[in-house]
Amino acid sequence: MDQSQLQQQQEEEAVPAAAPEGVSEPTPAADAPAPVSYNDLFPALPDSGIEAGGPTPGQTNPWAQRMRVGTSSVTQVFHVPTEERKSDSKFGEDSSYTRCGDIMQKTGTNIEVSTGRDGSLTFMISGKQEQVLRAKRHILENFQTQATQSITIPKEHHRFILGRGGQRLRDLETQTATKIQVPGQADPSDKITVAGIKEGIEKAIHELQMISDEQSKQAYEKLEVPKKYHPFICGAHNENITRMQNENPGIRINMPPLSVMKDELTITGEKEGVMRAKQQILAIYEEMQRTCTCVSVEVVKAQHKYLIGPRGNNIAEILQKTGVFVEMPPTDSTSDTITLRGPQDKLGQALTMVYDKANSVVMTEVNAPVWCHKYIIGKKGADIKAITSDIPKVHVEFDTSSSKVKIEGPKEDVEKARERIAARAKELEDSMCVEELDIPTKYHKHIIGKAGANINRIKAEHGVYVSIPENEASTIVKIEGPKEGVLGAKAELLDMKNKMENEKERDIIIESRFHRQIIGTKGENITQIRQQFDQVQIVFPRQGEKSDVVKIRGPKDMVDQSYKHLQKLVKGLMESGYQERVSIYKQHHKFIIGKGGVNIRKIRDETNTRIDLPDESSESSEIVITGRKEDVLAARDRIQKIQNELDNIIQKDINVPSKFHNSIIGPGGRLIQSIMEECGGVQIKFPSADSKSDKVTIRGPKDDVEKAEGILTELANEKTLNGHTAEVRAKHEHHRFLIGKNGSKIEALRTGTGTRIVFPSESDKDCEIITIMGKKEDVQRAKEQLEKLIKDLDQTVMAEMSVDPKHHRHFVSRRAEVLREIKAQFGGVDVSFPRSGSDSHTVSLKGAKECVEAAKQRIQEIVDGLESQVTIEVEIPQKHHGTVMGARGMHVQKITQNHQVQIKFPDRADPNALPPAQNGSEESEAGPRRCDLIRVTGPEAACLAARDALLALVPITIEVEVPFDYHRFIIGQKGKGVRDMMRNFDVNISIPPAEELSNVIRITGTPDKLDDAREGLLQRVKELDAEKADRELRSFTLTMRVNPDYHPKIIGRKGAVISKIRLDHEVNVQFPQKDSEEPDLITITGYEEKAHAAEAAIRQIVGDLESQSREELRIDPRVHARIIGGRGKNIRAIMNEFQVDVRFPRYDDPEPDLVVITGAEDAVFECAERLRNLEEEYMQDVVEREEMNAHVRGPRDTGYNGESTERTDRAGFVVSGAPWQQQQAAAAGARQPAARSMAPNMASAEEFPSFGDTANRTPVVWGPRR
Repeated sequence: MDQSQLQQQQEEEAVPAAAPEGVSEPTPAADAPAPVSYNDLFPALPDSGIEAGGPTPGQTNPWAQRMRVGTSSVTQVFHVPTEERKSDSKFGEDSSYTRCGDIMQKTGTNIEVSTGRDGSLTFMISGKQEQVLRAKRHILENFQTQATQSITIPKEHHRFILGRGGQRLRDLETQTATKIQVPGQADPSDKITVAGIKEGIEKAIHELQMISDEQSKQAYEKLEVPKKYHPFICGAHNENITRMQNENPGIRINMPPLSVMKDELTITGEKEGVMRAKQQILAIYEEMQRTCTCVSVEVVKAQHKYLIGPRGNNIAEILQKTGVFVEMPPTDSTSDTITLRGPQDKLGQALTMVYDKANSVVMTEVNAPVWCHKYIIGKKGADIKAITSDIPKVHVEFDTSSSKVKIEGPKEDVEKARERIAARAKELEDSMCVEELDIPTKYHKHIIGKAGANINRIKAEHGVYVSIPENEASTIVKIEGPKEGVLGAKAELLDMKNKMENEKERDIIIESRFHRQIIGTKGENITQIRQQFDQVQIVFPRQGEKSDVVKIRGPKDMVDQSYKHLQKLVKGLMESGYQERVSIYKQHHKFIIGKGGVNIRKIRDETNTRIDLPDESSESSEIVITGRKEDVLAARDRIQKIQNELDNIIQKDINVPSKFHNSIIGPGGRLIQSIMEECGGVQIKFPSADSKSDKVTIRGPKDDVEKAEGILTELANEKTLNGHTAEVRAKHEHHRFLIGKNGSKIEALRTGTGTRIVFPSESDKDCEIITIMGKKEDVQRAKEQLEKLIKDLDQTVMAEMSVDPKHHRHFVSRRAEVLREIKAQFGGVDVSFPRSGSDSHTVSLKGAKECVEAAKQRIQEIVDGLESQVTIEVEIPQKHHGTVMGARGMHVQKITQNHQVQIKFPDRADPNALPPAQNGSEESEAGPRRCDLIRVTGPEAACLAARDALLALVPITIEVEVPFDYHRFIIGQKGKGVRDMMRNFDVNISIPPAEELSNVIRITGTPDKLDDAREGLLQRVKELDAEKADRELRSFTLTMRVNPDYHPKIIGRKGAVISKIRLDHEVNVQFPQKDSEEPDLITITGYEEKAHAAEAAIRQIVGDLESQSREELRIDPRVHARIIGGRGKNIRAIMNEFQVDVRFPRYDDPEPDLVVITGAEDAVFECAERLRNLEEEYMQDVVEREEMNAHVRGPRDTGYNGESTERTDRAGFVVSGAPWQQQQAAAAGARQPAARSMAPNMASAEEFPSFGDTANRTPVVWGPRR
């Protein structure tokens, strides 16, 4: 049943049948659709067999012919005979498997191959249809002998064989499993070559011939018909062309568009159809050429669009009714002349229609100020729609560039619209006005406010619209609205402008490190400052912007006040941001931290400072302390005290004349740095230059301090007698030769000349300057001797030495690491070994004489060491190898460097495997496993030392008793606690699973770290014991009974009151649940004395509440929402005004009109009066609205007999005769729905059958029962 039949049936069923006399028929719903037959909406699926009540064999079921349920996957089987197999493809070879695998991967199919006894191949391909065809083609190309054949096809037919983009040719190749070669366009040949198997070639040639034969039947005609006759050939709405194409299927007529000035038209398609169409077109042309005349008339250019009509419908209508075509001048032409062309007897009728169409629409204009336009249009066009609702043919256009409103349409309708719009414009001009203010652009953002707060407030208070230009070049701000509102908004904006003109902007420099502290967490601190200076804007630099400038803007006086406030705040931060660096020996840092960080935490807490220690990998030994100056000094003293107790550290002050301080410190601090290094790293602190003090402080171990004191005293005496300084330059790599072994050379020079010679450190910018200090003649003598040594070092010499080739690899392996070390260590000596594979023993050296000799000596030492190398085995269980190696092999690298040995770990092996049998015995004694043996190679003494170092790294395990209840606290949240302990003590801590209920915790690590870890764990147990005792004290519980009506007041708004009680008394207060059996019971938990204090605080609140007055009012529930206001805004204002509490009933309360007021007696009385007045006021609006609704009815529907029927019931879309309705008792009337309440049975196989195979089953019919 199609849609029209279904609609007709619904209309027929909508006609009510005559009710029997004396029986009243229920009135149907106005818009309830008639029941639709279930059989029409859901036709039965095709039956797999014939069943009683089903269609007879002679009947045809259209659904059975159309509907097929299948799968997208197909399987194809084909054979390749032995005689047609390629000679180089024998099944079973690796290449065959590879080719099949490649084809499967390319095509996404599954291919199975089998070989017959006669050598033939059988292929089974499964997959999608297109993929299977492609796979078959590839298989035939690879496994079957190919042939080639040519066919001659006319050149003009080749493009039809190729198809669009060559798609047709590709499809043909896939279907026939062939390769078809079509000559190119530049090739004059008309031969097409087909390659493939015999069957495929025959099929492809047949298809090519079919395409060529089909194209041979096609024809192409080109006609030259003057352009002026084309509209008559096309007909109105192109009806002639459509008719000819329908009469001659398979042809196509191509007419150039009216805008294209061409006389040529073409016809393509089957020859017979093309010839018939050609004759019809020529007949129309000859007829119009014989009878056609033309006439020109003048029509105002503005009326042309009305003559043309939408999409040219009016011109097409004239052509259809009169056979006359109206030629219009181009749209860009100013001509008013139009031409009518057609039969002479029809020109008069066409001319009449032209003037009727042109004059059917008139245009007029109404003057209305531009600002009125949007009010005339209304919100979302509501007002202009109301104006034109009864005159739909009128078009109104508003010109934003002028005060004109254009109206187009029929004359009478246009006049009505003009009068209405003019009246509306006059009304707006009388009641509203527009003001323009010139406000500089820089003030616009302040007028708008944050997120539009200021401008939205002005709009809401005055009921006006304020337009602020987005273009920075414009300064005009427009105000539109009622005259009083516009004047008020104008005064307020001018006042804001004047204030901003009197504003001031000031910058304050605040170090960026203090910005976060001034802003505070989530901006709390800066919010308080802004509230204190509410008219001031404080702008900090953006995050990531490295700037210390903070901008303050606002009224002059308030800007100055906020500036002073911020200065005071910064001063306090500066005082608390004092920083000092304390140099502490690296080996003492762990004692500063303490077990589990106990020492460092205690110092931080008691001195209220921040203490930062350098990383273990850092070379720095400085600890940074930050805070208030007096706190920092206290923390510094405590840290230094710990170091003094550990290492007999002393501090001594000596007097050195301040005038010698700079010379003793030396250029860039090199001299004093060398003294500190020479004296074991003591700390020497000079006073500031401004103090003019002579006191120099030396701090360190006693012996080192005394040595440093002697050197400083000696220097001071030398400076007193005669101080002279000279500088000598030498290459940095030569310094070690000038210093000599253990400083022997430079010490001899110092002693011989009586001078002090200072070498630069690696951190100095200029590493070549050597400073000499002493008496003038001594300095000169030392300088001459140094220059002589340097000159000797700068002289380059060549030398050779003999090294056994077996040792060459040691020097050049690992990218010549050993040679690079020698070069860096001995003044840049170049060492050249023979090429790899050479038997030469000669090694060449080039450089300064002393450097070369030292390098030769070092190479010889390495060779001697290689000759004396031994290899020992260290047995360490494989499970400990990872721990011994350390992170990224750190431990092993350190041992290798310290002892100059090579360490090789075995490959990983199965730890459960037994060692192999030895000496041919079936069962050998159990010996060490190979996977446990670590090989150490090097000098014997070094190997033994390395072995001891490795064994010291083998972890051991100890057990510590810790109560099971504490395990979860030691683990911490997500394991953080135990991870921190393992990281701090560098051990592994194993806590037993919870199900074991064990108290034993195992600590695994090196022996030197286990004691610290055990102490840290026991310290944590002590802390948990203390916390447990504290929890027991905090678990004191008491209960009190309080009237549930007072609970909301005790809780307070958003829990403010009860939160304060909990915070002040450090207790937990629990209120009963809504459905609790004891709704008045409050439970308080905490310390006993604080719980009683909290109870007293609650009793105090209850006492205050009991002394208050309470009054109940009856207020109509219909006005509750208006009294409460949006989000409770109105009722909160009333409660704040009278200082009372007002409670409205909930939606499910038994007394929905009961309102309770609580508070002071007078305030309750006044609040009740206010609520009664509001009720009376709002009830008037409710009554008026209900009366209005009583006179307003919904849209009416007209019944069949023309009487109006009201919408009494919406039955919805009703379906009758469904399977689930057939199971119920028959309804009283045939047109009455059976039983809408009963839903279909989802489990029924009859109502919801499966789509499986039904070949071997009893057919199931789904659909109407017959």
